[in-house]
Amino acid sequence: MASQDWFDKDFYKILGVSKDVSDAELKKVYRKLARQFHPDSNPGDAKAEARFKEISEAYTVLSDSATRKEYDQIRAMGGGARFTAGGTGAGGQGGFEDMFGNLFGGAGNGRVRFQTGQDDLFGGLFGGGGNPFGGGGQRGGSPRKGADINAAISIDFRTAMNGGEVTLESSGSKPMHVAIPAGVADKQKIRVRGKGEASMTGGPVGDLILTVTVTDHPVFSRDGNNIRVDVPVTIPEAILGATIEVPTLDGERVKVKVPANTPSGRVLRVRDRGISVKGKKGDLLATILIVTPEKVDDQAKSLIEKFAAATDGENPRDALYGKAES
Repeated sequence: MASQDWFDKDFYKILGVSKDVSDAELKKVYRKLARQFHPDSNPGDAKAEARFKEISEAYTVLSDSATRKEYDQIRAMGGGARFTAGGTGAGGQGGFEDMFGNLFGGAGNGRVRFQTGQDDLFGGLFGGGGNPFGGGGQRGGSPRKGADINAAISIDFRTAMNGGEVTLESSGSKPMHVAIPAGVADKQKIRVRGKGEASMTGGPVGDLILTVTVTDHPVFSRDGNNIRVDVPVTIPEAILGATIEVPTLDGERVKVKVPANTPSGRVLRVRDRGISVKGKKGDLLATILIVTPEKVDDQAKSLIEKFAAATDGENPRDALYGKAES
């Protein structure tokens, strides 16, 4: 992410939270907004898509304690000097950005956007621990490895679970293609060998270390290597039993048999439809949710009343009361 963005964008305001928001509350707010503006929930809505990207960008920065601290420090500089990225300075001359800014910036045209830590780019330049020129020269005449670059990317839930490839754009050079392993977890780090800083002492090139933020999906959630999904069924389907279709993460639908007298909340397991990690594949866990019809006509209401009369005397809360009194 360009440092200029950090001056110009108030990520706290974008998410609607205060500057002292806790990590738990930040995550809760982000998940709510992500579900609301996710492209899958707003097909064809360009404004919603743009809002989703804005929300994800803000959360990527604020959800990482180190990056959030850095962001707060940069914002506190106010009108101080700005290290820009993505553009040219006055008179068409490249600014500080031409050397270090926007190292892998840009998120358009299907590219994944990520930001590098300020210390990695600037701290070592003035004697800090993240020296981009190989970590302080030679010691004992031995070539030293180039410095690692720490960065962060945000990927969608489906790519994280199924695996895939993201393209990172590097200013002035060819795009970098990075393989995302299936089952990558939120906040997990991926090391890309030989994509960091070059060594100035003849040693090997450093690595690129990506911290991954996985955005929420409006339907699916992760439980270890299993995928969870809530599936609504009608009252007749739950009582009489039925065969229904359940969506899967790969875009297909699988048929699942709902046994007669299935209560709401029961979990039905579909084998080998979860996440594949190191040769082991998880399952799809479908939680049954019984829904009532939005409209009930007189005939249906009469039948329901007869059903209620036929089952009179049964109280599903008896077990609850007994447990509460123990």
